[in-house]
Amino acid sequence: MCGIAGEIRFDGSAVDADALARMNGRQRARGPDGQGMHVSDRFGFGHRRLKIMDLSEAAQQPMFDPALGVGIVFNGAVYNHAALRRELEGKGYRFFSHGDTEVLLKAFHAWGPDFVQRLNGMFAFAIWERDSGRVLLGRDRLGIKPLYLAPLPGGLRFASTLPALLDAGGVDTSIDPVGLHHYLSLHAIVPPPHTLLRGVRKLAPGTVLQIEPDGAAREHRYWSLDYRRDAVDEACSFDDWREILLDGLRAAVARRLVSDVPVGALLSGGVDSSLIVGLMAEAGVRDLRTYNVGFEDVGGETGNEFAYAEIVARRFGTTHERIFVPEAQLLDRLPEAIAAMSEPMVSHDCIGFFLLSEAVARHSKVVQSGQGADEVFGGYHWYPKLQGSREPVADYMAAFRDRDHAEMGQLLQPQWLGEDHTARFVAERLTAPGASDPVDQALRLDTTVMLVDDPVKRVDNMTMAFGLEARVPFLDHELVELAARIPARHKLAGGGKGILKEAARRVIPAEVIDRPKGYFPVPALKHLRGRVLESVRDALASRAARERDLFRPAYVQRLLDDPSAHLTPLRGSKLWQLGLLELWMQEHTS
Repeated sequence: MCGIAGEIRFDGSAVDADALARMNGRQRARGPDGQGMHVSDRFGFGHRRLKIMDLSEAAQQPMFDPALGVGIVFNGAVYNHAALRRELEGKGYRFFSHGDTEVLLKAFHAWGPDFVQRLNGMFAFAIWERDSGRVLLGRDRLGIKPLYLAPLPGGLRFASTLPALLDAGGVDTSIDPVGLHHYLSLHAIVPPPHTLLRGVRKLAPGTVLQIEPDGAAREHRYWSLDYRRDAVDEACSFDDWREILLDGLRAAVARRLVSDVPVGALLSGGVDSSLIVGLMAEAGVRDLRTYNVGFEDVGGETGNEFAYAEIVARRFGTTHERIFVPEAQLLDRLPEAIAAMSEPMVSHDCIGFFLLSEAVARHSKVVQSGQGADEVFGGYHWYPKLQGSREPVADYMAAFRDRDHAEMGQLLQPQWLGEDHTARFVAERLTAPGASDPVDQALRLDTTVMLVDDPVKRVDNMTMAFGLEARVPFLDHELVELAARIPARHKLAGGGKGILKEAARRVIPAEVIDRPKGYFPVPALKHLRGRVLESVRDALASRAARERDLFRPAYVQRLLDDPSAHLTPLRGSKLWQLGLLELWMQEHTS
Protein backbone atom coordinates (compact mmCIF):
# COMPACT_ATOMS: atom_id res chain seq x y z
CA MET A 1 0.00 0.00 0.00
CA CYS A 2 1.54 3.22 -1.10
CA GLY A 3 1.03 6.42 -3.05
CA ILE A 4 1.92 6.86 -6.71
CA ALA A 5 2.22 9.95 -8.89
CA GLY A 6 3.44 10.84 -12.34
CA GLU A 7 3.62 13.26 -15.23
CA ILE A 8 3.59 12.26 -18.89
CA ARG A 9 4.52 14.77 -21.60
CA PHE A 10 3.28 14.63 -25.21
CA ASP A 11 4.65 17.93 -26.51
CA GLY A 12 8.41 17.44 -26.19
CA SER A 13 8.76 19.64 -23.11
CA ALA A 14 10.46 18.42 -19.95
CA VAL A 15 8.65 16.96 -16.96
CA ASP A 16 8.17 19.41 -14.10
CA ALA A 17 10.27 17.59 -11.48
CA ASP A 18 9.30 20.10 -8.80
CA ALA A 19 5.61 19.44 -9.38
CA LEU A 20 6.28 15.70 -9.19
CA ALA A 21 8.13 16.17 -5.91
CA ARG A 22 5.17 18.16 -4.51
CA MET A 23 2.78 15.35 -5.42
CA ASN A 24 5.07 12.83 -3.79
CA GLY A 25 5.38 14.96 -0.68
CA ARG A 26 1.63 15.40 -0.35
CA GLN A 27 1.21 11.62 -0.28
CA ARG A 28 3.80 11.01 2.43
CA ALA A 29 1.24 9.59 4.86
CA ARG A 30 0.33 6.86 2.37
CA GLY A 31 3.94 5.70 2.29
CA PRO A 32 5.96 6.80 5.32
CA ASP A 33 8.65 4.12 4.89
CA GLY A 34 10.40 5.47 1.81
CA GLN A 35 10.15 7.44 -1.39
CA GLY A 36 11.57 7.54 -4.90
CA MET A 37 11.37 9.43 -8.18
CA HIS A 38 12.31 8.61 -11.76
CA VAL A 39 12.44 11.43 -14.31
CA SER A 40 13.35 11.15 -17.98
CA ASP A 41 12.78 13.58 -20.82
CA ARG A 42 9.09 12.94 -21.36
CA PHE A 43 7.82 11.23 -18.25
CA GLY A 44 8.39 11.19 -14.51
CA PHE A 45 7.12 8.86 -11.80
CA GLY A 46 6.99 9.23 -8.03
CA HIS A 47 6.31 6.75 -5.24
CA ARG A 48 5.76 6.75 -1.49
CA ARG A 49 6.33 3.35 0.09
CA LEU A 50 4.58 1.51 2.91
CA LYS A 51 6.58 -1.66 3.54
CA ILE A 52 4.24 -4.65 3.67
CA MET A 53 5.68 -7.19 1.23
CA ASP A 54 9.44 -7.60 0.80
CA LEU A 55 10.72 -5.17 3.42
CA SER A 56 14.12 -4.90 1.74
CA GLU A 57 15.38 -2.07 -0.44
CA ALA A 58 15.21 -4.42 -3.44
CA ALA A 59 11.47 -3.67 -3.63
CA GLN A 60 11.93 0.11 -3.68
CA GLN A 61 9.97 2.06 -6.31
CA PRO A 62 9.91 3.38 -8.96
CA MET A 63 11.18 -0.01 -10.10
CA PHE A 64 12.89 -0.35 -13.46
CA ASP A 65 14.25 -3.45 -15.15
CA PRO A 66 16.90 -2.30 -17.67
CA ALA A 67 17.07 -5.69 -19.36
CA LEU A 68 13.35 -5.60 -20.13
CA GLY A 69 13.12 -1.84 -20.61
CA VAL A 70 10.04 -1.67 -18.38
CA GLY A 71 9.36 0.31 -15.20
CA ILE A 72 6.50 0.53 -12.69
CA VAL A 73 5.02 2.46 -9.80
CA PHE A 74 2.36 0.48 -7.98
CA ASN A 75 -0.04 1.00 -5.08
CA GLY A 76 -1.83 -1.94 -3.50
CA ALA A 77 -1.36 -5.63 -2.81
CA VAL A 78 -1.49 -8.60 -5.19
CA TYR A 79 -2.26 -11.68 -3.14
CA ASN A 80 -1.46 -14.32 -5.75
CA HIS A 81 1.97 -12.89 -6.57
CA ALA A 82 3.80 -16.06 -5.42
CA ALA A 83 1.88 -18.26 -7.88
CA LEU A 84 2.44 -15.76 -10.68
CA ARG A 85 6.14 -15.63 -9.84
CA ARG A 86 6.44 -19.39 -10.19
CA GLU A 87 4.68 -19.26 -13.56
CA LEU A 88 6.97 -16.48 -14.77
CA GLU A 89 10.07 -18.31 -13.55
CA GLY A 90 8.91 -21.23 -15.66
CA LYS A 91 9.05 -18.86 -18.62
CA GLY A 92 12.66 -17.97 -17.82
CA TYR A 93 12.20 -14.72 -15.87
CA ARG A 94 14.58 -14.10 -12.98
CA PHE A 95 13.73 -11.97 -9.95
CA PHE A 96 15.82 -9.70 -7.74
CA SER A 97 13.12 -8.96 -5.14
CA HIS A 98 10.55 -11.00 -3.22
CA GLY A 99 7.38 -8.88 -3.22
CA ASP A 100 4.52 -8.28 -5.61
CA THR A 101 5.77 -5.19 -7.45
CA GLU A 102 8.37 -6.95 -9.59
CA VAL A 103 5.85 -9.68 -10.39
CA LEU A 104 3.53 -7.07 -11.94
CA LEU A 105 6.39 -5.59 -13.95
CA LYS A 106 7.40 -8.94 -15.42
CA ALA A 107 3.83 -10.15 -15.84
CA PHE A 108 3.20 -7.10 -18.02
CA HIS A 109 6.32 -7.89 -20.07
CA ALA A 110 5.21 -11.50 -20.49
CA TRP A 111 1.51 -11.05 -21.19
CA GLY A 112 0.99 -7.40 -22.16
CA PRO A 113 -1.90 -5.28 -20.87
CA ASP A 114 -4.05 -8.38 -20.37
CA PHE A 115 -1.83 -9.34 -17.43
CA VAL A 116 -4.37 -7.61 -15.18
CA GLN A 117 -6.75 -10.49 -15.77
CA ARG A 118 -4.37 -12.72 -13.81
CA LEU A 119 -4.16 -10.50 -10.72
CA ASN A 120 -6.07 -11.11 -7.51
CA GLY A 121 -5.82 -8.07 -5.29
CA MET A 122 -6.25 -4.33 -5.04
CA PHE A 123 -4.08 -2.14 -7.21
CA ALA A 124 -3.46 1.04 -9.12
CA PHE A 125 -0.33 1.22 -11.25
CA ALA A 126 1.56 3.01 -13.97
CA ILE A 127 3.85 0.96 -16.22
CA TRP A 128 6.11 2.54 -18.83
CA GLU A 129 8.05 1.06 -21.72
CA ARG A 130 11.42 2.68 -22.36
CA ASP A 131 11.63 1.83 -26.04
CA SER A 132 8.05 2.42 -27.22
CA GLY A 133 7.36 5.35 -24.90
CA ARG A 134 3.94 3.91 -24.01
CA VAL A 135 2.45 4.19 -20.53
CA LEU A 136 -0.25 1.90 -19.13
CA LEU A 137 -2.40 3.03 -16.20
CA GLY A 138 -4.66 0.54 -14.46
CA ARG A 139 -7.04 0.10 -11.55
CA ASP A 140 -8.37 -3.03 -9.82
CA ARG A 141 -11.76 -4.52 -10.59
CA LEU A 142 -13.66 -3.14 -7.59
CA GLY A 143 -11.87 0.20 -7.38
CA ILE A 144 -10.32 -0.44 -3.99
CA LYS A 145 -7.28 1.60 -4.93
CA PRO A 146 -7.83 5.09 -6.38
CA LEU A 147 -6.26 6.74 -9.40
CA TYR A 148 -6.91 10.41 -10.22
CA LEU A 149 -6.01 12.06 -13.53
CA ALA A 150 -5.37 15.72 -14.38
CA PRO A 151 -5.00 16.59 -18.06
CA LEU A 152 -2.73 19.59 -18.70
CA PRO A 153 -1.57 21.35 -21.88
CA GLY A 154 0.69 18.91 -23.67
CA GLY A 155 0.56 16.28 -20.95
CA LEU A 156 -1.16 14.36 -18.18
CA ARG A 157 -0.59 13.98 -14.45
CA PHE A 158 -1.88 11.22 -12.19
CA ALA A 159 -1.82 10.48 -8.47
CA SER A 160 -3.34 8.29 -5.77
CA THR A 161 -5.04 11.33 -4.23
CA LEU A 162 -6.78 14.33 -5.69
CA PRO A 163 -5.06 16.83 -3.33
CA ALA A 164 -1.67 15.67 -4.63
CA LEU A 165 -2.69 16.80 -8.12
CA LEU A 166 -3.78 20.14 -6.72
CA ASP A 167 -0.39 20.58 -5.06
CA ALA A 168 1.28 20.08 -8.45
CA GLY A 169 -0.57 23.16 -9.73
CA GLY A 170 -2.22 24.02 -13.02
CA VAL A 171 -5.53 22.27 -12.23
CA ASP A 172 -8.89 23.79 -13.11
CA THR A 173 -10.61 23.82 -9.71
CA SER A 174 -13.97 25.15 -10.90
CA ILE A 175 -16.97 22.95 -10.20
CA ASP A 176 -17.92 20.17 -12.62
CA PRO A 177 -21.73 20.49 -13.00
CA VAL A 178 -22.21 16.74 -13.62
CA GLY A 179 -20.12 15.86 -10.58
CA LEU A 180 -22.07 18.41 -8.52
CA HIS A 181 -25.40 16.90 -9.57
CA HIS A 182 -24.27 13.41 -8.59
CA TYR A 183 -22.82 14.66 -5.29
CA LEU A 184 -26.11 16.27 -4.27
CA SER A 185 -28.26 13.35 -5.49
CA LEU A 186 -26.27 10.30 -4.38
CA HIS A 187 -25.12 11.35 -0.88
CA ALA A 188 -21.75 12.61 -2.09
CA ILE A 189 -21.02 9.74 -4.50
CA VAL A 190 -19.52 11.02 -7.75
CA PRO A 191 -19.07 8.11 -10.17
CA PRO A 192 -16.07 8.09 -12.53
CA PRO A 193 -14.87 9.62 -14.71
CA HIS A 194 -16.16 12.73 -12.93
CA THR A 195 -15.07 14.42 -9.72
CA LEU A 196 -16.37 17.69 -8.30
CA LEU A 197 -13.61 19.54 -10.14
CA ARG A 198 -13.55 20.17 -13.88
CA GLY A 199 -9.79 19.64 -14.03
CA VAL A 200 -9.62 16.23 -12.33
CA ARG A 201 -10.94 12.89 -13.53
CA LYS A 202 -10.62 9.40 -12.10
CA LEU A 203 -10.00 6.12 -13.85
CA ALA A 204 -12.95 3.76 -13.52
CA PRO A 205 -12.55 0.44 -11.68
CA GLY A 206 -11.70 -2.58 -13.81
CA THR A 207 -10.12 -0.35 -16.44
CA VAL A 208 -6.73 0.16 -18.08
CA LEU A 209 -5.70 3.26 -20.01
CA GLN A 210 -2.94 2.93 -22.63
CA ILE A 211 -1.27 6.22 -23.54
CA GLU A 212 0.85 6.62 -26.66
CA PRO A 213 3.84 9.00 -26.87
CA ASP A 214 1.77 11.51 -28.84
CA GLY A 215 -0.98 11.54 -26.21
CA ALA A 216 -3.41 9.30 -28.04
CA ALA A 217 -5.18 7.24 -25.39
CA ARG A 218 -7.23 4.06 -25.48
CA GLU A 219 -9.31 3.00 -22.48
CA HIS A 220 -10.30 -0.62 -22.03
CA ARG A 221 -12.67 -2.03 -19.44
CA TYR A 222 -11.25 -5.46 -18.67
CA TRP A 223 -13.82 -6.60 -16.09
CA SER A 224 -17.55 -6.34 -15.54
CA LEU A 225 -19.85 -8.06 -13.08
CA ASP A 226 -22.31 -10.50 -14.65
CA TYR A 227 -25.41 -11.75 -12.79
CA ARG A 228 -26.55 -14.21 -15.44
CA ARG A 229 -26.90 -17.74 -14.03
CA ASP A 230 -27.04 -21.13 -15.63
CA ALA A 231 -29.45 -23.93 -14.77
CA VAL A 232 -27.03 -25.47 -12.29
CA ASP A 233 -26.79 -22.22 -10.32
CA GLU A 234 -30.57 -21.88 -10.17
CA ALA A 235 -31.03 -25.51 -9.12
CA CYS A 236 -28.48 -25.33 -6.32
CA SER A 237 -30.15 -25.48 -2.89
CA PHE A 238 -29.74 -22.90 -0.14
CA ASP A 239 -27.66 -25.38 1.87
CA ASP A 240 -25.42 -26.11 -1.11
CA TRP A 241 -24.85 -22.39 -1.70
CA ARG A 242 -24.05 -21.91 1.98
CA GLU A 243 -21.21 -24.41 1.79
CA ILE A 244 -19.93 -23.05 -1.54
CA LEU A 245 -19.99 -19.54 -0.11
CA LEU A 246 -18.18 -20.56 3.05
CA ASP A 247 -15.37 -22.04 0.97
CA GLY A 248 -15.19 -18.80 -1.03
CA LEU A 249 -15.05 -16.71 2.13
CA ARG A 250 -12.26 -18.83 3.57
CA ALA A 251 -10.24 -18.40 0.38
CA ALA A 252 -10.79 -14.62 0.29
CA VAL A 253 -9.68 -14.14 3.90
CA ALA A 254 -6.71 -16.49 3.52
CA ARG A 255 -5.46 -14.59 0.46
CA ARG A 256 -5.36 -11.40 2.50
CA LEU A 257 -3.01 -12.93 5.05
CA VAL A 258 -0.14 -12.70 2.52
CA SER A 259 2.21 -10.22 4.17
CA ASP A 260 5.67 -9.82 5.65
CA VAL A 261 4.17 -8.03 8.67
CA PRO A 262 1.37 -9.22 11.00
CA VAL A 263 -2.22 -8.75 9.77
CA GLY A 264 -4.83 -7.52 12.26
CA ALA A 265 -8.58 -6.94 11.93
CA LEU A 266 -11.10 -4.18 12.47
CA LEU A 267 -13.82 -5.75 14.63
CA SER A 268 -16.99 -3.65 14.77
CA GLY A 269 -19.06 -6.33 16.47
CA GLY A 270 -21.31 -6.86 13.46
CA VAL A 271 -21.66 -10.05 11.46
CA ASP A 272 -19.30 -9.04 8.67
CA SER A 273 -16.21 -8.09 10.66
CA SER A 274 -16.84 -10.86 13.20
CA LEU A 275 -16.90 -13.44 10.42
CA ILE A 276 -13.59 -12.15 9.09
CA VAL A 277 -12.01 -12.45 12.54
CA GLY A 278 -13.39 -15.96 12.92
CA LEU A 279 -12.01 -17.03 9.55
CA MET A 280 -8.62 -15.47 10.30
CA ALA A 281 -8.47 -17.46 13.54
CA GLU A 282 -9.62 -20.58 11.69
CA ALA A 283 -6.79 -20.03 9.19
CA GLY A 284 -4.28 -20.24 12.03
CA VAL A 285 -3.43 -16.58 12.64
CA ARG A 286 -1.67 -16.32 16.00
CA ASP A 287 -1.59 -13.31 18.29
CA LEU A 288 -4.36 -11.72 16.24
CA ARG A 289 -4.92 -8.06 17.10
CA THR A 290 -8.46 -6.69 16.77
CA TYR A 291 -9.77 -3.14 17.12
CA ASN A 292 -13.17 -1.61 17.81
CA VAL A 293 -14.24 2.05 17.97
CA GLY A 294 -17.22 3.43 19.87
CA PHE A 295 -18.83 6.76 20.69
CA GLU A 296 -20.91 8.35 23.40
CA ASP A 297 -24.50 7.21 23.99
CA VAL A 298 -26.99 9.75 22.68
CA GLY A 299 -30.73 10.04 23.27
CA GLY A 300 -30.95 6.65 24.92
CA GLU A 301 -29.23 4.97 21.96
CA THR A 302 -26.05 3.00 22.56
CA GLY A 303 -23.09 4.59 20.80
CA ASN A 304 -20.96 1.47 20.49
CA GLU A 305 -20.93 -2.27 19.96
CA PHE A 306 -18.18 -3.03 22.45
CA ALA A 307 -20.15 -5.89 24.03
CA TYR A 308 -20.59 -7.79 20.75
CA ALA A 309 -17.01 -7.21 19.67
CA GLU A 310 -15.76 -8.57 22.98
CA ILE A 311 -17.84 -11.74 22.56
CA VAL A 312 -15.96 -12.41 19.34
CA ALA A 313 -12.58 -11.36 20.76
CA ARG A 314 -13.00 -13.74 23.70
CA ARG A 315 -14.19 -16.61 21.50
CA PHE A 316 -11.09 -16.40 19.30
CA GLY A 317 -8.57 -15.22 21.89
CA THR A 318 -7.57 -12.02 20.13
CA THR A 319 -5.59 -9.15 21.61
CA HIS A 320 -8.45 -6.70 21.56
CA GLU A 321 -8.40 -2.92 21.85
CA ARG A 322 -11.46 -0.79 22.50
CA ILE A 323 -11.13 2.78 21.30
CA PHE A 324 -13.64 5.19 22.85
CA VAL A 325 -14.01 8.57 21.18
CA PRO A 326 -15.91 11.36 23.00
CA GLU A 327 -18.00 13.63 20.78
CA ALA A 328 -15.81 16.62 21.65
CA GLN A 329 -12.78 14.82 20.23
CA LEU A 330 -14.70 13.92 17.08
CA LEU A 331 -15.52 17.54 16.46
CA ASP A 332 -12.02 18.77 17.31
CA ARG A 333 -10.50 16.44 14.71
CA LEU A 334 -13.14 16.96 12.01
CA PRO A 335 -11.00 19.48 10.05
CA GLU A 336 -8.18 16.93 9.87
CA ALA A 337 -10.57 14.29 8.51
CA ILE A 338 -11.78 16.74 5.84
CA ALA A 339 -8.16 17.44 4.91
CA ALA A 340 -7.65 13.66 4.46
CA MET A 341 -10.54 13.36 1.98
CA SER A 342 -9.65 13.11 -1.68
CA GLU A 343 -13.27 14.04 -2.32
CA PRO A 344 -15.91 15.25 0.17
CA MET A 345 -17.61 12.32 1.90
CA VAL A 346 -20.69 13.04 4.01
CA SER A 347 -20.81 9.73 5.89
CA HIS A 348 -20.58 10.08 9.67
CA ASP A 349 -18.26 7.09 9.60
CA CYS A 350 -15.46 9.19 8.14
CA ILE A 351 -14.38 10.94 11.32
CA GLY A 352 -14.75 7.79 13.41
CA PHE A 353 -12.76 5.80 10.87
CA PHE A 354 -10.13 8.53 10.79
CA LEU A 355 -9.59 8.32 14.56
CA LEU A 356 -9.79 4.52 14.58
CA SER A 357 -7.09 4.36 11.92
CA GLU A 358 -4.84 6.63 13.93
CA ALA A 359 -5.12 4.34 16.96
CA VAL A 360 -4.75 1.11 14.98
CA ALA A 361 -1.65 2.35 13.14
CA ARG A 362 0.23 2.52 16.45
CA HIS A 363 0.23 -1.30 16.57
CA SER A 364 -0.58 -2.64 13.09
CA LYS A 365 0.37 -1.81 9.50
CA VAL A 366 -2.20 -4.10 7.87
CA VAL A 367 -5.77 -4.99 8.84
CA GLN A 368 -8.69 -6.82 7.28
CA SER A 369 -11.98 -4.95 7.23
CA GLY A 370 -15.61 -5.86 6.55
CA GLN A 371 -16.74 -3.29 3.99
CA GLY A 372 -18.79 -4.52 1.04
CA ALA A 373 -20.89 -7.30 2.54
CA ASP A 374 -24.15 -5.32 2.46
CA GLU A 375 -23.76 -4.43 -1.21
CA VAL A 376 -22.54 -7.85 -2.32
CA PHE A 377 -24.94 -9.97 -0.25
CA GLY A 378 -28.08 -7.82 -0.09
CA GLY A 379 -28.05 -6.23 3.34
CA TYR A 380 -29.79 -2.91 2.67
CA HIS A 381 -33.47 -2.16 3.10
CA TRP A 382 -34.16 -1.18 -0.51
CA TYR A 383 -33.35 -4.60 -1.96
CA PRO A 384 -36.55 -6.34 -0.73
CA LYS A 385 -38.59 -3.42 -2.10
CA LEU A 386 -37.20 -4.15 -5.56
CA GLN A 387 -38.33 -7.79 -5.65
CA GLY A 388 -40.65 -8.12 -8.62
CA SER A 389 -40.49 -4.40 -9.29
CA ARG A 390 -41.98 -3.26 -12.60
CA GLU A 391 -40.22 0.09 -12.34
CA PRO A 392 -36.81 -0.69 -10.83
CA VAL A 393 -35.27 2.66 -11.77
CA ALA A 394 -38.03 4.65 -10.07
CA ASP A 395 -38.14 2.34 -7.05
CA TYR A 396 -34.37 2.43 -6.62
CA MET A 397 -34.27 6.21 -6.92
CA ALA A 398 -37.08 6.61 -4.40
CA ALA A 399 -35.11 4.70 -1.80
CA PHE A 400 -31.61 5.91 -2.58
CA ARG A 401 -31.74 9.41 -4.04
CA ASP A 402 -31.22 12.40 -1.77
CA ARG A 403 -33.07 14.94 -3.93
CA ASP A 404 -35.17 14.64 -7.05
CA HIS A 405 -34.61 17.00 -9.95
CA ALA A 406 -37.42 19.30 -8.87
CA GLU A 407 -35.77 19.87 -5.51
CA MET A 408 -32.43 20.27 -7.27
CA GLY A 409 -34.02 23.19 -9.08
CA GLN A 410 -34.87 24.76 -5.72
CA LEU A 411 -31.32 24.22 -4.47
CA LEU A 412 -29.04 25.12 -7.40
CA GLN A 413 -28.61 28.41 -9.11
CA PRO A 414 -29.92 28.16 -12.72
CA GLN A 415 -26.47 28.07 -14.32
CA TRP A 416 -25.63 24.87 -12.40
CA LEU A 417 -28.85 22.90 -12.85
CA GLY A 418 -28.68 21.41 -16.33
CA GLU A 419 -30.36 18.09 -17.08
CA ASP A 420 -31.08 15.27 -14.63
CA HIS A 421 -27.64 13.65 -14.93
CA THR A 422 -28.25 11.29 -12.02
CA ALA A 423 -31.51 9.84 -13.33
CA ARG A 424 -29.87 9.14 -16.68
CA PHE A 425 -26.81 7.56 -15.05
CA VAL A 426 -28.81 5.27 -12.76
CA ALA A 427 -31.14 4.19 -15.57
CA GLU A 428 -28.21 3.34 -17.85
CA ARG A 429 -26.43 1.34 -15.17
CA LEU A 430 -29.48 -0.54 -13.89
CA THR A 431 -30.66 -1.61 -17.34
CA ALA A 432 -27.25 -2.53 -18.81
CA PRO A 433 -26.86 -6.13 -20.05
CA GLY A 434 -25.79 -8.76 -17.54
CA ALA A 435 -28.56 -8.44 -14.94
CA SER A 436 -32.29 -8.79 -15.59
CA ASP A 437 -33.73 -9.20 -12.09
CA PRO A 438 -34.34 -5.79 -10.40
CA VAL A 439 -32.61 -6.91 -7.20
CA ASP A 440 -29.57 -8.08 -9.17
CA GLN A 441 -29.54 -4.79 -11.06
CA ALA A 442 -29.44 -2.84 -7.80
CA LEU A 443 -26.80 -5.11 -6.28
CA ARG A 444 -24.61 -4.64 -9.35
CA LEU A 445 -24.98 -0.86 -9.29
CA ASP A 446 -24.23 -0.68 -5.58
CA THR A 447 -21.27 -3.07 -5.76
CA THR A 448 -19.56 -1.52 -8.77
CA VAL A 449 -20.40 2.17 -8.26
CA MET A 450 -21.92 3.23 -4.93
CA LEU A 451 -19.64 1.02 -2.86
CA VAL A 452 -16.53 2.21 -4.70
CA ASP A 453 -17.10 5.91 -4.11
CA ASP A 454 -18.46 5.75 -0.58
CA PRO A 455 -17.35 3.01 1.85
CA VAL A 456 -14.33 1.85 -0.14
CA LYS A 457 -13.04 5.38 -0.77
CA ARG A 458 -13.63 6.21 2.89
CA VAL A 459 -11.58 3.22 4.00
CA ASP A 460 -8.71 4.09 1.66
CA ASN A 461 -8.60 7.78 2.57
CA MET A 462 -8.91 7.42 6.32
CA THR A 463 -6.58 4.45 6.80
CA MET A 464 -3.92 5.80 4.47
CA ALA A 465 -3.94 9.10 6.37
CA PHE A 466 -1.92 7.12 8.94
CA GLY A 467 -0.02 4.67 6.71
CA LEU A 468 -2.39 1.80 7.50
CA GLU A 469 -3.26 -0.77 4.84
CA ALA A 470 -6.86 -2.05 4.90
CA ARG A 471 -7.75 -5.23 3.03
CA VAL A 472 -11.38 -6.01 2.20
CA PRO A 473 -12.06 -9.73 1.67
CA PHE A 474 -15.74 -9.20 0.78
CA LEU A 475 -14.44 -7.43 -2.34
CA ASP A 476 -12.28 -10.31 -3.50
CA HIS A 477 -13.33 -10.37 -7.14
CA GLU A 478 -13.68 -14.16 -7.19
CA LEU A 479 -15.97 -13.97 -4.15
CA VAL A 480 -17.98 -11.14 -5.74
CA GLU A 481 -18.39 -13.18 -8.92
CA LEU A 482 -19.48 -16.16 -6.84
CA ALA A 483 -22.02 -14.02 -4.98
CA ALA A 484 -23.44 -12.79 -8.30
CA ARG A 485 -24.26 -16.41 -9.19
CA ILE A 486 -26.28 -16.91 -6.00
CA PRO A 487 -29.99 -16.24 -6.64
CA ALA A 488 -31.27 -13.05 -5.03
CA ARG A 489 -33.86 -14.92 -2.96
CA HIS A 490 -31.06 -16.56 -0.95
CA LYS A 491 -29.43 -13.22 -0.23
CA LEU A 492 -32.68 -11.59 0.89
CA ALA A 493 -33.71 -14.50 3.12
CA GLY A 494 -34.11 -13.72 6.80
CA GLY A 495 -34.42 -9.98 6.27
CA GLY A 496 -31.24 -9.60 4.23
CA LYS A 497 -27.82 -11.23 3.84
CA GLY A 498 -29.51 -14.53 4.67
CA ILE A 499 -27.03 -16.77 2.88
CA LEU A 500 -24.08 -14.92 4.42
CA LYS A 501 -25.51 -15.10 7.93
CA GLU A 502 -26.14 -18.82 7.65
CA ALA A 503 -22.58 -19.37 6.44
CA ALA A 504 -21.38 -17.29 9.39
CA ARG A 505 -23.17 -19.60 11.86
CA ARG A 506 -20.54 -22.22 11.09
CA VAL A 507 -17.84 -19.85 12.35
CA ILE A 508 -19.00 -17.21 14.86
CA PRO A 509 -21.32 -17.08 17.91
CA ALA A 510 -25.06 -16.90 17.17
CA GLU A 511 -25.61 -13.90 19.46
CA VAL A 512 -23.52 -11.78 17.09
CA ILE A 513 -25.72 -12.84 14.16
CA ASP A 514 -29.19 -12.71 15.75
CA ARG A 515 -29.13 -9.06 16.79
CA PRO A 516 -30.26 -5.73 15.39
CA LYS A 517 -27.96 -4.07 12.89
CA GLY A 518 -26.08 -1.21 14.54
CA TYR A 519 -25.26 2.18 13.12
CA PHE A 520 -24.03 5.05 15.24
CA PRO A 521 -24.26 8.48 13.65
CA VAL A 522 -22.41 11.44 15.07
CA PRO A 523 -25.38 13.57 16.27
CA ALA A 524 -23.62 16.84 15.49
CA LEU A 525 -23.25 15.71 11.85
CA LYS A 526 -26.77 14.29 11.51
CA HIS A 527 -28.70 17.10 13.11
CA LEU A 528 -26.02 19.82 12.87
CA ARG A 529 -25.71 21.61 16.14
CA GLY A 530 -23.15 23.55 18.12
CA ARG A 531 -19.71 24.09 16.64
CA VAL A 532 -20.39 22.12 13.48
CA LEU A 533 -23.52 24.11 12.71
CA GLU A 534 -21.62 27.36 13.19
CA SER A 535 -18.79 26.13 10.99
CA VAL A 536 -21.25 25.21 8.23
CA ARG A 537 -23.06 28.52 8.58
CA ASP A 538 -19.80 30.44 8.30
CA ALA A 539 -18.60 28.40 5.32
CA LEU A 540 -21.83 28.86 3.37
CA ALA A 541 -21.85 32.61 4.11
CA SER A 542 -18.20 33.09 3.21
CA ARG A 543 -16.92 35.18 0.35
CA ALA A 544 -15.62 32.04 -1.38
CA ALA A 545 -19.09 30.46 -1.28
CA ARG A 546 -20.72 33.64 -2.57
CA GLU A 547 -18.28 33.78 -5.47
CA ARG A 548 -18.94 30.12 -6.32
CA ASP A 549 -22.66 30.94 -6.37
CA LEU A 550 -23.78 27.31 -6.35
CA PHE A 551 -26.84 27.41 -4.12
CA ARG A 552 -29.99 29.52 -3.94
CA PRO A 553 -29.90 31.52 -0.67
CA ALA A 554 -33.55 30.84 0.19
CA TYR A 555 -32.99 27.06 0.11
CA VAL A 556 -29.85 27.30 2.23
CA GLN A 557 -31.61 29.51 4.76
CA ARG A 558 -34.49 27.06 5.03
CA LEU A 559 -32.00 24.33 5.97
CA LEU A 560 -30.15 26.58 8.40
CA ASP A 561 -33.39 27.52 10.15
CA ASP A 562 -34.13 23.90 11.08
CA PRO A 563 -31.35 21.44 10.13
CA SER A 564 -33.00 18.43 11.78
CA ALA A 565 -36.11 18.81 9.64
CA HIS A 566 -34.24 18.27 6.39
CA LEU A 567 -32.91 14.73 6.13
CA THR A 568 -32.43 12.56 3.06
CA PRO A 569 -34.29 9.26 2.56
CA LEU A 570 -31.18 7.55 3.96
CA ARG A 571 -31.35 9.84 7.03
CA GLY A 572 -28.40 12.05 6.21
CA SER A 573 -28.34 15.80 6.74
CA LYS A 574 -29.05 17.84 3.62
CA LEU A 575 -27.35 20.82 5.21
CA TRP A 576 -24.19 18.84 6.03
CA GLN A 577 -23.92 17.90 2.35
CA LEU A 578 -23.78 21.56 1.39
CA GLY A 579 -21.55 22.58 4.26
CA LEU A 580 -19.05 19.77 3.74
CA LEU A 581 -18.74 20.57 0.05
CA GLU A 582 -17.85 24.18 0.86
CA LEU A 583 -15.54 23.24 3.76
CA TRP A 584 -13.74 20.75 1.49
CA MET A 585 -13.41 23.26 -1.33
CA GLN A 586 -11.98 25.86 1.03
CA GLU A 587 -9.54 23.34 2.50
CA HIS A 588 -8.25 22.01 -0.80
CA THR A 589 -8.72 24.67 -3.47
CA SER A 590 -8.27 28.02 -1.71
